[in-house]
Amino acid sequence: MAHFNVLVIGSGPGGYVAAIRAEQLGLKAACIEMAELGGVCLNWGCIPSKAILKSAEYANLARHLDDYGISVGEVSVDMPKIIKRSRRVAKKSEKGVKYLFKKYGVTHIQGRGQLAGGGKVVVTAGEEQVEHTADHIIVATGARARWFPGMEPDGEKILTYREAIVSEHKPESVVVLGSGAIGLEFAYFYRAMGCEVTVVEGQDRIAPLEDAECSAELARAYRKLGIKLELGSFCQSSVRKGEGCLTTLANGTVIESEQVLLALGVQANISDLGLEAAGVQTERGFITTDSSCMTTAAGVYAIGDVAGAPMLAHKASTEAHICVERIAGHSVPDLDTNLIPAGTFCQPQIASVGRTEAQLTEEGIAFEVGRFPFAANGKNRGTGYTDGFVKVMVSPTDGELLGCHIIGQDATELLSEVVMAMSGELDAQSFLHAVHSHPTSSEAVMEAVAVALGVSVHM
Repeated sequence: MAHFNVLVIGSGPGGYVAAIRAEQLGLKAACIEMAELGGVCLNWGCIPSKAILKSAEYANLARHLDDYGISVGEVSVDMPKIIKRSRRVAKKSEKGVKYLFKKYGVTHIQGRGQLAGGGKVVVTAGEEQVEHTADHIIVATGARARWFPGMEPDGEKILTYREAIVSEHKPESVVVLGSGAIGLEFAYFYRAMGCEVTVVEGQDRIAPLEDAECSAELARAYRKLGIKLELGSFCQSSVRKGEGCLTTLANGTVIESEQVLLALGVQANISDLGLEAAGVQTERGFITTDSSCMTTAAGVYAIGDVAGAPMLAHKASTEAHICVERIAGHSVPDLDTNLIPAGTFCQPQIASVGRTEAQLTEEGIAFEVGRFPFAANGKNRGTGYTDGFVKVMVSPTDGELLGCHIIGQDATELLSEVVMAMSGELDAQSFLHAVHSHPTSSEAVMEAVAVALGVSVHM
């Protein structure tokens, strides 16, 4: 048994950040993890998926190098090599967390943590159980793939992201169920590998949580890549049939494929944690927390996916900072969920922050729209990445930046300046007067703001 000031259950981008920051602030901290340090994000999600998506991007670029006056011959892909590279990237990320734990003195406890009430946590590792105590306990156990009856994964033909991210097999055809970030990214990857891909989405558009114009632009790009889209009908079942799969939609459409990828969202890991016994309330599958990440049990906190949407790694890390800083007695701002950026890392990418045009209209908030196409941007014309646009919404009364939605090459890298401006309450006029280097793709963001203000000279 050992006692800690801060004891964290889970080592994802919320958990490991919380533990490290606690030690930096002079609090004795430990992190309990039953698997690899870094959680899903570093080992099975965010990081290795970016590795395989880069391979996909290069494969698509190689097929069009002749447009740039370069000839390389026929393009072939080596799926095992692509996956092995992504695993090296993931392993290096895990080693990075181990190094940081050692550097800052975080105690790593291997095993499964369970709340026992009264500041106690029982850690199970094999047949052994050890009880630890803490002044403050942070639950950061993340989330796992979700599916529904009639479409259960078998790890061979019907996969979740967990199996897909390590599979060295290149299927001839794949049905992707769901068109959120995970589904869209894998659809892009599989198509670049040469697979026949069909995306099934129950809503009437892909990327249904994003701005409708961005969704339409991405659908156009996907169809151009040869990805089939089945929209407006939910999946009824997806089952094994012989050496492949049979997917049946509510509208009667039946699709045969070699594999199926379940990308139907994720669910929080809140079971078997001892929450009820410890007095921690849950609602709709998430742990109930306040603005300081505190649960209904004294001394117990929850951050990241277990604490609710948006279920994003950077949201978890931000909550980790807020939680630990306040445990240490420091004053830090509350998290404004309206200012949490979102990104989908296919190409073209989608990046967004703030409200959509539809949300502003529904809320009765007045706004001006500014759009600027990358086809009108000098840098993008030079690089050949002219698909997509930047779209901003600006208040006509005080110039407040209300939302920004970008679709285009590496759009996620362009959004940060808007997030910074909105977080710092910078108005549109001030944003416009910040000089942007030329020629850069970021000028398209500035130009979109200029359009919203009615002062653009390039549109």
